[in-house]
Amino acid sequence: MPQPTDTVVATGMLPFLLLASAALTVPVALALLRLYRRAVVRAMALQAGIAAAPAVPHTRAVAQPLPLDVELFDAAALDAAELPQYRRAVSSLTRATIVYVAAGFAYAIALTSPWLVFMPGEGVPVSRILWLMSCYLWPAALAVGMLTAVSRGQRALVAVAYFAMLFAVALYGLARNDELSLGQLATFWLLTNAPATLLLVAFLHRRVRAVGPLVLAFMITAVTGSQVLLSVVGASDATMRTAVVLGGKIGLGGHGVFWAVLLLGFVLFGIAGWWLLRLLGRWYEQRRMSDQGLTLDAMWLLFGVVQSITFAFEGLLYVFTGLMGFVIYKLVAQGGFELAGLARANAGSPTLLLLRVFALGGRSERLFDAFSKRWLRAGSIFMIAGPDLAASTVEPHEFLDYMAGRLSRRFVSSGEDLERRLHAVERDPDPDGRYRVNEFFCYADTWQQTMTKLAARADAVLMDLRSFSRSNQGCMFELQQLLDSVSLDRVVFLIDDTTDRAFLETVLHESWQRVDAASPNRSLAAPRARLLRVSDEQPAGITGALKLLLAGSSVRPQPV
Repeated sequence: MPQPTDTVVATGMLPFLLLASAALTVPVALALLRLYRRAVVRAMALQAGIAAAPAVPHTRAVAQPLPLDVELFDAAALDAAELPQYRRAVSSLTRATIVYVAAGFAYAIALTSPWLVFMPGEGVPVSRILWLMSCYLWPAALAVGMLTAVSRGQRALVAVAYFAMLFAVALYGLARNDELSLGQLATFWLLTNAPATLLLVAFLHRRVRAVGPLVLAFMITAVTGSQVLLSVVGASDATMRTAVVLGGKIGLGGHGVFWAVLLLGFVLFGIAGWWLLRLLGRWYEQRRMSDQGLTLDAMWLLFGVVQSITFAFEGLLYVFTGLMGFVIYKLVAQGGFELAGLARANAGSPTLLLLRVFALGGRSERLFDAFSKRWLRAGSIFMIAGPDLAASTVEPHEFLDYMAGRLSRRFVSSGEDLERRLHAVERDPDPDGRYRVNEFFCYADTWQQTMTKLAARADAVLMDLRSFSRSNQGCMFELQQLLDSVSLDRVVFLIDDTTDRAFLETVLHESWQRVDAASPNRSLAAPRARLLRVSDEQPAGITGALKLLLAGSSVRPQPV
């Protein structure tokens, strides 16, 4: 017997729209990010056309500074349990995780509820309810991994914990129902979660995650438009004949008219999609959401749409269960953020200046992704935009400015412009308790002045010197500036086996001999440059760097 039209639409067209949109999202996002990175790199090589700022004369001291000790620091030796900033960071991450898990439970309940109608018989089958809820909790497990895990091992631990819970519920269900098999349960889980998980892996990959949700929202809108217009044109013989006649006037045949209708619908709805993206960008600038919150919202919405498609066989209205589940998740999450006080500003939230060797590429992305998960729960980050992180740290409004041809407005063009941007930086967290990355785009003749100003304002400095060698002249300038103006108690240098350590120590000692007499480091009883050895995703190294930097930032009086 033929399926009702609404069921065919829900189980045929909707999956097609979603799959087509997700399939287009990955190549389009990769292409746009590549073009964006090239545009940033080209602009960085330009000159702003301003006169160079006069160098601040060094005040030479008669006495030589005390010897500088270059120490390979053992982060495990530092007990940061009593640091207020560290406790707040851990507390913020814990509370945010609890809120998202609670919102995930609310979502799972919403998706499980229709099954109470679908299931025959009397009473509430507890084992089935527990199994269904466990299946629909998979997005919450993914969210916990995104929030907390900084290594493959930690991500595996989250997955093991979820599947241990799932297996325990499955054993309980098998014990209560002799007709049920483990294969049936595994098949149901795969049908429920595998499609959305595969799509999630595609558009939330680290290389496209920064703009993946935005591109996906645009693609869903535009692809839907192409199908809607095609359906409207094909709804009657009269509209089809009109389309064929109009296409014939411009030399289009039957196939040409078909593709022209698809393209026209894509463009018309794409305009609406662009409006949607600008709206999301404004919400982000108004601090109504964080970049991580936008990513997690996109994930839950994706699961909601995919997981509720099969409900269409029970009635078209049930297709909207996923959207209702997403709304419930969002309401619980927002209410949880308020109750947990995550958006409450802390007067002692430190600001970190992140400096690095631009040639690190993907290694810089991996470490930044892992470290920022921890630090952004304590305070904000200052950084100068570079080719290594241009695609992974781009914020929604920055990307939209590029798409609108206004990327130049993001670049520091003068000393006055830099002061204005520094004054406009907000130190408060977003609604989910996560602070922001404040990225400064600089021309070739503005980056040194910007770095110096940022160093003066930052409470801590992390300098990633992996792959450091004689070719990194910019890093040598930054090392001298740090020794001149930032207490070494607030600076940590990251190294690994790719660092030319002998050359680094030579540069540090030579720069130390030229250190300014007014440098805060001259008052240190035992000046030392702390080197911390890390790997890309080593949890101990990430935690160690966090503890060292938070301990150092507490030395400096915090602004009121």
